[in-house]
Amino acid sequence: MSHDPALLQSIANSTGTPFWLYEASVIRQRIAAIKAITSGEGVQARFAMKACPATKVLQEMAAAGIWIDAVSGNEILRARHAGHAAGQTPPVICFTSDVFRDNALDVVLEHGVLPNIGSPGMIAQLAAAGYRGKISLRVNPGFGHGHVNSCDTGGPSSKHGIWFTDVPAAQTAAEAAGMQVSMLHAHIGSGPQFDELLENLNRLVNEFAELAKSLPHLEAVSLGGGIPHNYRDPSATLPLEKLGALFSSARQTLSQAAGRPLRLEIEPGRYYVAPACTLVTRVTDVKQTQTNEKGAGATFAMVDAGFVDLVRPAMYGSWHGIEIVGRPADAPTEPIVVAGPLCESGDVFTRDDAELLQPRALPRPVAGDLLTLRDAGAYGYAMSSNYNSVGRAPQIWLEPDGSLLQISRRETLADILKAETEAPLSL
Repeated sequence: MSHDPALLQSIANSTGTPFWLYEASVIRQRIAAIKAITSGEGVQARFAMKACPATKVLQEMAAAGIWIDAVSGNEILRARHAGHAAGQTPPVICFTSDVFRDNALDVVLEHGVLPNIGSPGMIAQLAAAGYRGKISLRVNPGFGHGHVNSCDTGGPSSKHGIWFTDVPAAQTAAEAAGMQVSMLHAHIGSGPQFDELLENLNRLVNEFAELAKSLPHLEAVSLGGGIPHNYRDPSATLPLEKLGALFSSARQTLSQAAGRPLRLEIEPGRYYVAPACTLVTRVTDVKQTQTNEKGAGATFAMVDAGFVDLVRPAMYGSWHGIEIVGRPADAPTEPIVVAGPLCESGDVFTRDDAELLQPRALPRPVAGDLLTLRDAGAYGYAMSSNYNSVGRAPQIWLEPDGSLLQISRRETLADILKAETEAPLSL
């Protein structure tokens, strides 16, 4: 989505570059779309907060009645900080993981959130910590699809979940430890086609219906997330009403299999936030390499944002729309490689999934131009880092009336150094 060039320039003058710009209206539109397809009786939406855990975003979810899927102890605490309720009546926060790391187990116990366990050994860990009560099982249903192959969330190559044929053994171990399996959960991911998601969800419902027959304490089934976002055509619309119909029929099927009404849950992450945020950076130089025996030359637009800010293109060749701010839509274009400031050859925003340069057709920029990387709200700031001792860029929140709120500041060296210590270690 294009922004007013004067607005972007004013923010850049005030905060410096790069910076993140969130549009509140887009997040609210996406929340409303999810609410519309989960408005039926016994259907509840969560937010997979790992996609974008900013407090302001979490507060929007709380205000809309969207529950939370957290994947670490600190995510639970961040959700609590933003106003989401603890406890299991209802289980507003669910903790999903394959490993208890750091403070996760302690936080689950202290705040009484529902543990959604993805490895059978976690049952013994919960029992040893004194936990008794309801648990959820994250199931690997034997199939799934990520938006790229490296992100498969189900099937033999996925680390996530308890293999579906091992669920009875996990149930037996849980009951022996004084726990009741109150929810089944799976996340099969978002395939390249919407119809593939529908097909996989129907397959998952049938698999869960069989498991539900032998789970006497089952209260809910989560079908995970996986609603895709079209990065190449952000204006494209999805037939979400088909999902709404699927959820309604799925709840009926699962409830009939269990012999009692069950709650049906979904937990999108990317869909809520991907189109709501733009990473704004400044062009610092434009330079040229020449063709030789090792390959073709390229025109590089050097910018001050890098994969410390948005790592997805460097990690797996993800595509984000790029615009030179203020250039007319019919401006002549040429192949441009957009590269960042980091001491790392992979710090390039225009790459394919084979890690090869993939120049983008753009107007030729000049030093000082602002450049935007669109649809960066999902796994953008959330996956940013301090590589090269670079501070994270500030996050700016834009309301529909044009008012702006800085929801995080630019990090300083003091922020980066604050965890370092030379305290004696007592063994």
